[in-house]
Amino acid sequence: MADLKTTFAGLTLKNPVIISSSGLTNNAEKNAKLEAAGAGAIVLKSLFEEQIMQEADRLRNPSYYPEGSDYLAEYIRNHKLTEYLELIKETKKVCSIPVIASINCYSDSEWIDFAKQIEEAGADALEINILALQTELQYTYGSFEQRHIDILQHIKNTVRIPVIMKLGDNLTNPIALIDQLYANGAAAVVLFNRFYQPDINVEKMEQTTGEVFSNPADFSRSLRWLGIASAQVNKIDYALSGGIHKPEDIVKAILAGASAIEVCSAIYQKTNSFIGELERFLKGWMERKGFERISQFKGKLNAKDVEGINTFERTQFLKYFSNKE
Repeated sequence: MADLKTTFAGLTLKNPVIISSSGLTNNAEKNAKLEAAGAGAIVLKSLFEEQIMQEADRLRNPSYYPEGSDYLAEYIRNHKLTEYLELIKETKKVCSIPVIASINCYSDSEWIDFAKQIEEAGADALEINILALQTELQYTYGSFEQRHIDILQHIKNTVRIPVIMKLGDNLTNPIALIDQLYANGAAAVVLFNRFYQPDINVEKMEQTTGEVFSNPADFSRSLRWLGIASAQVNKIDYALSGGIHKPEDIVKAILAGASAIEVCSAIYQKTNSFIGELERFLKGWMERKGFERISQFKGKLNAKDVEGINTFERTQFLKYFSNKE
């Protein structure tokens, strides 16, 4: 009988399916239904630094006394945080699976205090998303990567729960950063976060929103870097996120080195029943292949370096193009 249990970021999951931060996980009732459908863990909808700061700035009024504006800004900050802490507490009441809080930030400012209160509210772990494009004309090379490390260090000095770093795919060398995140206490890394997709309406000549959901083509990018990272920095846990739309994707992710996957778009499109499809495929595949535990095949097909050749990248490249006439 195949055992689907896995360990991710020090947490024991009944299976590798994690529901990623989104509107799917923004209230306790939805989260209870996700657990009933078979989810192994839940990442709560993110607390956004940018949203909090924008709302606070809108309430600032030059005609007020400075103390009045500061009071309103602090009220917004505390109100948003209180709402989030309530989401953690209510979800913990109805869910027995790990509940992972999520902070989406771009600066090293408010998050030390927030992280401590999130831990005290009962979150089992904290996922940090540092999602930003680097577009400054006078950009200093490496400063974006250093921001990840600085935020991680400050939060790790404050909380004892596992801290998970969810990275964007706009890094020149994710491997070097992951190695530093591991050295500074990150319990796990998720590859990758999904950027907002812009578009342009040519009739109205205005900016608009592009495709909200991921698509299967996104999967190969995450799979490539997961395979390389899990081979080179192999003492940290990984989850694959992005482009998971077919049941077999969960097996591919684990073979490439993942301990878990984070799923979102496919559940929006296929309902909570997709969680069961992933579980059934994984269990059936393991039984067909004679595996009793996930640890027996995790990373079996990652990017092993054979005589200086990265088998996940160069060898597959040669195979691919040698078949093209």
